[in-house]
Amino acid sequence: MTGLTVLAQDPTLQSFEDTPWWIALIKLLGVFVVLLLLTLFTINYERKVVARMAVRPGPNQVGPKGWLQSLTDGVKLPFKEEIIPKTADKVVYFIAPVISATVAFTAFAVIPFGPVVSMFGHKTALQLTDVPVSVLVLLACSSMAVYGVVLAGWASGSTYPLLGGLRSSAQMISYEVAMGLSIVAVFMTAGTMSTSQIVKAQAGNGAAGFDIFGWNPTAPSWYAILLLPSFVIYCIAAVGETNRAPFDLPEAESELVGGFHTEYSSFKFALFFLAEYINMITVSAFATTLFLGGWRAPWPISSINDGMFNQGWWPLLWWLGKVLILLFGFIWLRATLPRMRYDQFMRFGWKVLIPVNLVWILFLAGVKVANNELSNTTRWLVIGGVVIVVLLIALFWPSAKKARKLSIEEQLANRPPGSFPVPPMDLQVPPSPRARRAVAERAPATVGDGSSEKEV
Repeated sequence: MTGLTVLAQDPTLQSFEDTPWWIALIKLLGVFVVLLLLTLFTINYERKVVARMAVRPGPNQVGPKGWLQSLTDGVKLPFKEEIIPKTADKVVYFIAPVISATVAFTAFAVIPFGPVVSMFGHKTALQLTDVPVSVLVLLACSSMAVYGVVLAGWASGSTYPLLGGLRSSAQMISYEVAMGLSIVAVFMTAGTMSTSQIVKAQAGNGAAGFDIFGWNPTAPSWYAILLLPSFVIYCIAAVGETNRAPFDLPEAESELVGGFHTEYSSFKFALFFLAEYINMITVSAFATTLFLGGWRAPWPISSINDGMFNQGWWPLLWWLGKVLILLFGFIWLRATLPRMRYDQFMRFGWKVLIPVNLVWILFLAGVKVANNELSNTTRWLVIGGVVIVVLLIALFWPSAKKARKLSIEEQLANRPPGSFPVPPMDLQVPPSPRARRAVAERAPATVGDGSSEKEV
C-alpha cells in the first residue's frame, strides 16, 4: 500500500492536509511549550523522587514546596559566565549543542497525544504531523543526536570530552540497533509505520495485527503485553540511548569529570541539559505510542459510555499519565542501580539484546507465516514445538568452561618480565612479629602438667 493510498483511507492522516497553516502554527507552539514545561517538571520530579528514596529532603525552599526550583535554575543558567577553551574549534563548538537541542525537539513532531478534535471550528488531530513512515523519522532524529555529542567532545580540544564523545558514539549506535530491532516487531504486528495507525491498531475491536496469533480481541490490547520481549528490550535500549544511569558512562564523573560537555558552560550547557531531558520525554512518549496504546484510555475505562474517555481532550490525561509513569522508571533506575562497567555495558548490548531481538523477530515471522498457511490447531502445535525446542537448546547449550584458578606460584611465574611486582589478589600476608607477640600474651598459659589452665 503506497503512502498516497494510506493518506486517502486514513482520516487522521487526511486531517493534516485540511489543517490551516495558523492551526499548525498553534500546535507547533503548543508542542514547544509542553516540552519546556515537562522538562522543568521532570527535573524537579527527579529531585523529589530521588530525595524520597534516599530518605532526605529535596527542593523545598523556592516556590510552593520547592516546585519552582528548576525554573529558577533554568533562568539562572544562561546568565552564568561563559568560558570557551582556547583550543576549541569555535564553529563546531557552537554548533554541537544546537544540533542536540534541535534534534530533540524535532523528534517529538510525529508523536500523537490525542485524537481528532475541534479547534477554532476546524477538525485537526492532536499531533503536529504524521506520515506513513513516522517511526523512521523518530529513528533518524535519534541517529542525528549522536552528531551533537561527538562534535561537542571533539571540538572542546580536551582529553576528557573527547573520551566522553567516543564513548557516547559507541554507546548510542550500539543501543540504537537494539531499539530499532525491537520496533520491527511492532511494524510486523500493526502492519504500518504511521504512529497514529499504530495507536489505532492497539484499540481492539478486531484491530489489525492481532489475528496473527489467532486472537481478535474487542478490548484494547497493548503491544507491551502482546510483544513483551520487544517492550522490555526497548526500555533497556532507551535508557542506554539517553545516557541515563546506570548507563551514564559518557558523563561518568568518577572517570571523565563531566564527559563530552566538560568544557561547556552557561547557555550551551543548558542546551545539552535540555536535550537530555527532552530525549527522556521523547523515548517515553514513543514507548507510550508503540506499546502502551498511545493516548487511548486503559481498559475498562475505554469501554465506558462507548469510549467517551477516548474522545475530545480527555486522552491528553491518559497520554500524560503514561509518560510520567515511564519517566518515573528512569528516575527509579538512577536512584537504585550503580553504574555499569563499560565493557559489561557494550557486551550486554551486542551479545544479549541484539541476539535475543533477532530470535524474537524470527519467531514472530514464523508465527505469521504459520497463521497464513496452517489451520488453527496445527499452528499452535507448531508454535508449541518451536518453543519447546528453543527451551531445550537453551537448557542444554554447553557453557564455557571456567579457567582453572592458578596458584600463587603460577601467577608469579606467569608475570611478564620487568613488570611491577603486584601481589596476587588472594595473597595471605603472614602476621608481623609484634602481632604474634600480642597473640602469645593473650593465649592461655599451661600450669603444672597441663591439666589446668588460667588466663595470663
